[in-house]
Amino acid sequence: MTDNSNLVEGRSGLWEVVIGLEVHAQVTSQSKLFSGSSASFGAGPNEHVSLVDAAMPGMLPVINKYCVEQAVKTGLGLNARVNLFSVFDRKNYFYADLPQGYQISQFKQPIIGEGEITIDLKDGTSRQIGIERLHLEQDAGKSLHDQHPSKSYIDLNRSGVALMEIVSRPDMRSAEEAAAYVTKLRSILRFLGTCDGNMEEGSMRADVNVSVRRPGEELGTRTETKNLNSIRFIGQAINAEVARQIEIIEDGGAIDQETRLFDTSTGQTRSMRSKEDAHDYRYFPDPDLLPLQFEQSWVDEIKANLPELPDALKARLMEQYGLTSYDATVIAEDLETAAFYEKVADGRDAKLASNWMTVELFGALNKMGKTLAESPVTPEKLGALVGLIGDGTISGRIAKDVFAEMIETGGDPDAIIEEKGLKQVSDTGAIEAMIDEVIAANMDKVEEYRGGKDKLFGFFVGQVMKASKGQANPGMVNQMLKAKLDG
Repeated sequence: MTDNSNLVEGRSGLWEVVIGLEVHAQVTSQSKLFSGSSASFGAGPNEHVSLVDAAMPGMLPVINKYCVEQAVKTGLGLNARVNLFSVFDRKNYFYADLPQGYQISQFKQPIIGEGEITIDLKDGTSRQIGIERLHLEQDAGKSLHDQHPSKSYIDLNRSGVALMEIVSRPDMRSAEEAAAYVTKLRSILRFLGTCDGNMEEGSMRADVNVSVRRPGEELGTRTETKNLNSIRFIGQAINAEVARQIEIIEDGGAIDQETRLFDTSTGQTRSMRSKEDAHDYRYFPDPDLLPLQFEQSWVDEIKANLPELPDALKARLMEQYGLTSYDATVIAEDLETAAFYEKVADGRDAKLASNWMTVELFGALNKMGKTLAESPVTPEKLGALVGLIGDGTISGRIAKDVFAEMIETGGDPDAIIEEKGLKQVSDTGAIEAMIDEVIAANMDKVEEYRGGKDKLFGFFVGQVMKASKGQANPGMVNQMLKAKLDG
């Protein structure tokens, strides 16, 4: 059954969007897939290139066992089938920065088969997205066209770097779902430690397959938009391509199966080349590499040592701390956030800790352009602030002033409260004296309140809080003021 909430309206009626993603994730490893060259990012041009990476005659590839282990670990994290027998193939095509003239990849017999992940949407619902396969392959180098007026330069540092290509089923129906899928996939890879998910550095990028159809009809012709390196661009490219395809079809045209690029400056996709089919690549088993075989016991050993993954962490946060599904999803997105939260919440009001972290702290860090790792407020200090609110030492309003000082100076909340004299007044005698003063100064309003104007109660609360410079315990003020006014 089609979910009408995801349908897109065109001039001639409703359209359903069908999206599948191919995510290329660089394997976290010290060396490349088939050579001992460093796989680290940031070196000078061609500093991490061996004779194998440069495809010198007679050089033979040797499989990196650790990269295989990382692929198996990822497959297990995606609830996918691990194939104990897989084959490396040659995928033949020409790029100036592909020195062999072919890419060593996997075609019919990949290392990882079908799996699935759960995506969490903003409305609080979840959906299952199928994984079709994960295969290992080597990356190409990089062509640089802006270094010389008439020449292109080639940097082979990335040549031979291990990639996992993770291919989804065409199960997504909106840009929001695609963004949620990439977000969740990146979280899983980071929790596993198999890819750092750094899209800005190119260690994770996505090709987006998009087609449109009338609800219930056969799949339409798809296009593939290549090399998207941010979740925001993935969403923009999908929406632009959907609008383009619908307009063409409604104008009586047909969609060409092709590869496209997303132009971030115009917000539109443009044609790159006609889309190749598998036979265009002339796949055949690589004669220099034996089939990859390993034992189920080895897979079981890797599985036994898997870390807690996002879905399990989310479930534990909800059960252990009583968090909502939304709050738990936000906190479980990465390990650093979860570890920070658990320190803040330790022995304190868990919901209050969640609010102060996800609303106040994240909001302040966004304004400052800082990450959680760069936060001037440590989890211990934020936890101390939450504890001071919880035990009534300060009110929520005063806490905001204290927090602003903490963000600016990185200071300790107890020291700030002491220095500025911000401790909450909970002395009944002091509060009663302030209430008496406010009542005496506003007898006309007291008569109006007692005559039925209940809304004036807020006025009296405000006046008492003002008299206490915001330091009176709000709960005590409400309770004592009501007794006085109603007495």
